[in-house]
Amino acid sequence: MRWRSFAGIVASAILFGLYARGGVAWGLGFVALVPWLLSLQRDATMLRALASGALMSVAFVAAVFYWFGAAIGAYLGMGAASATAVMLLLAPVLQPQFLAFALVRQWAGRRYGPVLRALAAASAWAACEWLAPKLLGDTLGHGLYPSAVLRQVADLGGAAGLSVLLLLVNEALALAIEQRRSGARALLKPLAAAVLIFACMAGYGMARRAALQAPAPPAPTLRVAMIQASITDYERLRRQIGAYAVVRKVLDTHYALSASAIRDHGADVLLWSETVYPTSFGHPRSADGAELDRELQGFVEHAGVPLVFGTYDRDADGEYNAAAFLEPGRGLLGFYRKTHPFPLTEYVPAWLDGPWLRRALPWTGGWRAGDGARVLPLRSADGREVEVVPLICLDDVHPDLAIAGARLGAQAILGMSNDSWFTDYPMGARLHLAVAAFRSIETRLPQVRVTTNGLSAIIDDSGEVLASTATGDQAVLTAMIGARDPAPTLMVRWGDWVGRAGAVLLLALAALSLWRASRRRAAAPAMQATTLDVVVLTPLWRTLAAALRLCAGAGLLWLAYDMIARIGLQIQSLAQLRLFAAAVVAPALAAWAIERAFAAQARIEGATWVLEQRRQRIELPLASLAALRPWRIALPRSGVDLRLAAGPLWTRSIALAGPRALQRLLAASGAPIGWEGRFAAAWADFVQARADARRPRLDHGLAKFALFPLLLALVAFRLHQVIAFGGTFGEYYSYGLGAYLSGLLIWWASWSIGLMLFAGVLRIVIETVAVLGFALRRTDAVVLRDALEWLGRVAFYLGVPVWLGWRLLGAQ
Repeated sequence: MRWRSFAGIVASAILFGLYARGGVAWGLGFVALVPWLLSLQRDATMLRALASGALMSVAFVAAVFYWFGAAIGAYLGMGAASATAVMLLLAPVLQPQFLAFALVRQWAGRRYGPVLRALAAASAWAACEWLAPKLLGDTLGHGLYPSAVLRQVADLGGAAGLSVLLLLVNEALALAIEQRRSGARALLKPLAAAVLIFACMAGYGMARRAALQAPAPPAPTLRVAMIQASITDYERLRRQIGAYAVVRKVLDTHYALSASAIRDHGADVLLWSETVYPTSFGHPRSADGAELDRELQGFVEHAGVPLVFGTYDRDADGEYNAAAFLEPGRGLLGFYRKTHPFPLTEYVPAWLDGPWLRRALPWTGGWRAGDGARVLPLRSADGREVEVVPLICLDDVHPDLAIAGARLGAQAILGMSNDSWFTDYPMGARLHLAVAAFRSIETRLPQVRVTTNGLSAIIDDSGEVLASTATGDQAVLTAMIGARDPAPTLMVRWGDWVGRAGAVLLLALAALSLWRASRRRAAAPAMQATTLDVVVLTPLWRTLAAALRLCAGAGLLWLAYDMIARIGLQIQSLAQLRLFAAAVVAPALAAWAIERAFAAQARIEGATWVLEQRRQRIELPLASLAALRPWRIALPRSGVDLRLAAGPLWTRSIALAGPRALQRLLAASGAPIGWEGRFAAAWADFVQARADARRPRLDHGLAKFALFPLLLALVAFRLHQVIAFGGTFGEYYSYGLGAYLSGLLIWWASWSIGLMLFAGVLRIVIETVAVLGFALRRTDAVVLRDALEWLGRVAFYLGVPVWLGWRLLGAQ
C-alpha cells in the first residue's frame, strides 16, 4: 500500500477524532471520510481495498475510542496499555463497517457509475451496522448531535440514516475533487448533490423544530426527581467497611436526598440509578436482606410517592439486572429486566460460558438478558399518571427498545445507568448521553435519565439536554414529564429500517449484476465443446432411474398433502422426518447413484464416436448414425435416442443437459446428423435453452435445500425458543442437548421440505412461461430463460425471507 493511502487514512482518522469531540466540530462529519475515499481510488484490487478498510478501522478506533481502552483496562484491572493494544487488534471486528464499505465500494465501482457506487457503499455500511450491532451502538450520525437542526432528521431514519447521509455527502465531495480537471460541469454536479443533501437535512430539521415548539394541549404532568448519590466503587468500600455497611451507606444517602427532593422540590416520583440496591429486591438472600426490603417499602409508604430504583430480579432461570417500581399502598408494581446486559462483564452467552472462561475472566457476571421492552405507569398520590418505558444502561444505545415502548403507549423514556467507570474518562459519559438522546429524537418522547455519579439529564422530545448534573456531583435533578401521546414518527412506524433497506439494495444490485453478466454470456458466441459429459442408459436402467425420480416427487407431494390436510405446514415429529428420508431422499439418492454409475464422456476420434465410461469404452462409427430424437418426457432428465442408419434405435439412450451440444459435436466432425420427427428440432432448441441458462452456485441443491433452509430455520427456531421456553437456549436448559438438537433438526427439515415444494411450484411456473415464450418467439429463448431463472431466484432467496420477516413482525 502506497504512502498516499496511509496519508489518506491518517488524515481521515484525525478528522474523525476532532469530529467525535463534539461542539462546533460536528461539521467535520461531512468531510472526514474524503481523504480516505481519495486513497481508496488508488487501491485497484479487492485485497488492497480490504487492507485499507482494516487499517482505517484501526486508525478510527485509535482516534475516536482511545479513552475506551483505558477505561475498560482500569475497570478490569488489566492496565490501560494492554487493554488498548487488545482493542486495536480487534478494531476490524469492533468496527467492521469500514471493511464492508471498502469492499462493496470497490465491487460496485467496477460495475456501476459513481452514483450507484456511493449508494452501494453507504448501504453496505448501514447493513453491516444493522447486522452486527456494535458494543457501544456508535455510528457516524451520532456526531451530528451538537447540531440542534440536523439531528432532527433522525426521526426518519435514526442515527443510521444520518450516517448514510454523511457518507453520501463525503462521496460527493470526493468525486468533485477527482473530477476537478474535467471541467466545471463535471465539478458542479457532485457539489450540487452535496449541497442539496445538506439543504434537505437543514430544511427538514428547521420544520421539525418549529412543529415541536408549537403549544401542546394541556395534560397531566409529574415532577420526577433523579437522585445522583455519587457513591461508586462498591468493591473498594466493601473491603473497607463491609458489605452490610456499604448497603447501609448507599440507602441512607438516597433516603436523605430523596427526602430533600420531596420537601424542597415537590417531587411526585423518585428515580434512583442502576443497581443502587445491590441485592435482589423481593427475593432476599438472608434475614438482613428481608429487613432491607421491608425498610425500603416502609420508606416509600412514609414518603407517599412512587420509587423506581435499580436492583436485581430472580426467577428459576437465573438473575437479572432490573428496575423495580414501588408504589405507596400497592407495594411492588413490577420489574423491568435489562434486555442488553454488557457482554463479558454482566452476561456471557450459554455456548461460551464455562469453568475455563470463569478462570480467565473472574469478573464476568452471570446475569441473564430480559425479554424486551415493558411499559409501566408512574402514578402520583392524587391520581396523575404517565406511562414510561424503562431503559437500563446499554439498553439506550439500541433503538429497538425505545421504539417498542413507543408502540406500547409509552409517554416518556426513563433511563437508568451506572456510568461510574467513565469517571476518569468524561468523553465516554458524554457519548453515552448523546446516544441516549437519540432515542428521544427517534420517538419524540421526553426522557429523564439518572446515573450513579453523572451525567444525569433531562432530555426533551427534540433531543435537547435541558439540564444535567456534573460528573462526581451529589445532586437532585427534577424534571416535569407529561401524559402526552406524540404522533408516531417514521422510526416508530417502520423501526430501525435503514440497515434493512441497505441490505435489500445490495441484494438488488448483486442480482442486477448477475443478470447483466448472463445477458452478456447469452449474447456471446458459444464455444465449441470437444467433449461432453453424458449418461449412457439401457432401457431397464433408464426406467428404474425414472421410477425413482417419480417416487421421490410423489413422496414429497404426499408429505405436503399430509402436512396441509392434517397438521398444517410444519413438521412435528421425527417420524415425519423418517418418512421424508425414506420416501424422498432415498429414491433421489438412488437415481443419482445410477446416473453416476453410467456416466461417460462423449468425444470424436477420427470417424468414430467414443463413449468413455469408467469400466468400458463404447465406439460407434459416425456413418452408422442417422438421426437424433430428443426425449419428450425428461425422465430421469433430458436426453436423446439415436436412430441408426440400419433403421432401429440404438439399444442405449443418452442422458445429457443440452441435445444441441451433441449435434454440434457430431457436426464438427463432418457428420451433420439431423433430428427425427416434425417437432424434434424445436423441442431440442427448447431443451438446449434450458441447458444454456447459467446455473450459479445458488442453484446447487446443497445451497437451496440445506444451507438456505438452515438460515431461515435458525431465525424461526430462535423465535420459537423465546416464545415457548423464554430464551434462545430455553429447551436446552429444560430438556437437554438431545431435545434441543432434535427440535432444531425438525425445524430445519420443515423449512427444507417447504422450500422444496416452493421450488417445485416456481419450476412449474418458469417452465410454463418458457414454453409459451419459446413458442411465440424462439430467437430470444436463452435470454427469456435467463430472466425467468433469475426472477425465480429472487422469489426464492428474497421472497421467502421477506415473507418470514412479515410473519415475524405480525407475530410481534
